[in-house]
Amino acid sequence: MRELTIDGRRIADDTDCFVIAEIGHNHQGSVERAQELFVLAKQAGVDAVKLQKRDNRRLFTRTLYDSPYDNENSFGPTYGAHREALELDRSAYAELQACARELGLVFFATAFDEASADLLEELDVPAYKIASGDLRNTPLLRHVASFGKPLIVSTGGATLEDVDRAVEAVTAVNTQLCLLQCTASYPAAVEELELGVIATYRKRYPELVVGLSDHQDGIAMAPVAYMLGARVIEKHFTQSHTAKGTDHAFSLMPEGMRKLVRDLRRVPYAIGDGVKRRLPSEEAPLEKMGKKLVAARTLREGHVLADGDLVAKSPAGGGLPPYRLDDLLGRTLARSLAEDEAIAAGDVVAEGANGPVSQDGVRPAARTT
Repeated sequence: MRELTIDGRRIADDTDCFVIAEIGHNHQGSVERAQELFVLAKQAGVDAVKLQKRDNRRLFTRTLYDSPYDNENSFGPTYGAHREALELDRSAYAELQACARELGLVFFATAFDEASADLLEELDVPAYKIASGDLRNTPLLRHVASFGKPLIVSTGGATLEDVDRAVEAVTAVNTQLCLLQCTASYPAAVEELELGVIATYRKRYPELVVGLSDHQDGIAMAPVAYMLGARVIEKHFTQSHTAKGTDHAFSLMPEGMRKLVRDLRRVPYAIGDGVKRRLPSEEAPLEKMGKKLVAARTLREGHVLADGDLVAKSPAGGGLPPYRLDDLLGRTLARSLAEDEAIAAGDVVAEGANGPVSQDGVRPAARTT
């Protein structure tokens, strides 16, 4: 059975979606702004908030770290200075972890390198995220898997060979793995979401929980993903689409996230149990819209019913349904009917018979003495 438990939250085919508000670096390096986002995420109804942790000096080559980074989204003159301005240290993470706990949110982060993973493990986060860019980074996958905590791994830009390699690397150490279908473009075009891969993953990895890291800038695709079997949804989250930084433009704002969570929670109820039945709420509309068989004109007792004698009219109650018309044609009226008067099963006898026809169209057996 595919099942995962993160900080006491069970995730399986028979559960609601586990919704992650991906805050990333949309806090812009501010603990206070991150806390504000946590509160807004909680109000929207998400299950978890997630950050991103990097040890920038170890993560980037010196050339990239020192390269000029002069654009409207820059927080520093070089790429390294930009990344450092957005990074939160261990004490900030501990403070935010406590904030999330107080709010009742699961708190964890994407580890982009071994040092960052070790810092998160010192804080005892309940799960780890691995970004699409590290799907081929089997040393990092094995390192994080060795902590024995659940891993959520994005698979953007991958082939099935890449995914198989990553699954093998993790599950050889730790079977607590969730795969997210992902398109690693920001935002992702609807035509490139490839949601059908969710079904592919479910068939290929029957023991693994599957989800979606959704970089599309709307909310409609997540419920579709749930219908296909996704039980983890990750969505980028911000306070403002116009804030400085590349993520904000395609991230959901609080109202959008609230609607996303609302719709995801509705999906299981909308699916139902698969049994087709008439519901109590349908009775009144169907009574009004439905039809029964009535006399097209005044019909006298003894009249043999023919085409055109009976018509279907609303409302439905108090008479035979139109599908009984063929049962009635050729039979004799046992009583007269006024125009628009409903016909009942007992109002006819079979041609040459002495008794009325029952509700199911069968004549009673002849009495014997």
